[in-house]
Amino acid sequence: MTTFTHERYCSEVLAQTELLRAALRGADLSATVPTCPDWTLAQLVLHVGRAHRFAEMLVRTRATEFEVPAGGNTVEFGAGDPSPDDEEGLGAWLTAGAEALAETLREAGPDVPVWTFAVDQLSGFWARRMTHETLVHRADAAGAAGVGFTVDPALAADCLEEWLGMSTHPAVLEYKPELKNLLGPGRTLRLQATDIATEWFVDLTGDRFAWHRGHEEAAVTLRGSMTDVLTVVYRRQPVDGARVEVLGDRAVLDLWLETTSFG
Repeated sequence: MTTFTHERYCSEVLAQTELLRAALRGADLSATVPTCPDWTLAQLVLHVGRAHRFAEMLVRTRATEFEVPAGGNTVEFGAGDPSPDDEEGLGAWLTAGAEALAETLREAGPDVPVWTFAVDQLSGFWARRMTHETLVHRADAAGAAGVGFTVDPALAADCLEEWLGMSTHPAVLEYKPELKNLLGPGRTLRLQATDIATEWFVDLTGDRFAWHRGHEEAAVTLRGSMTDVLTVVYRRQPVDGARVEVLGDRAVLDLWLETTSFG
């Protein structure tokens, strides 16, 4: 289930990239990113730019099997990469990758068969995934640079639903069997945004994770603006440091946040 059109996602890849680039202006590119402590701000940008280029390559070549991305899984600068201390060059390189990705996605449309790491093996997956990949790492960059971070509530809600969809897919329990420790009686969560008329119910009481939109009583409720709910769920800010309310069994929320992570 997606909220936006393919074209909207393509446009958001560009918009979120430019907002990320704006967060870099005047920032110390060698500073550690608090929410990605193994990376500097320059390495964060390198990761996002490589992700854009990897997705663009998959869609452009119509790849139907996994291919190792350029640079592998490292965030080390190498030959052909921009200089990690050149703000303008790094920003221009980031924009160029996003523009190439958006152009390739627009040319392909949302329904071209292509490899993804999800059930949905279509090009449209990458338009949505790269939108939210960029959005969440923009939050990382904003935190490192000490600038504000807000998201359009509808876009933040879609980002949250993508996260819920991926984190509750049955295959996740096979890949990370330790997540089964989350399952248990009475373990339900409600995520409630105060600036958009949508709520989500997360059910951990069965033999697998499940979620749906709608109002249901839960063991614990996390309530706040859509931006704050999203960044808490993504662990981009701590519960106690966010402008959110926690109503009910805080232990259920803490266990969920500590055990699940993505991006």
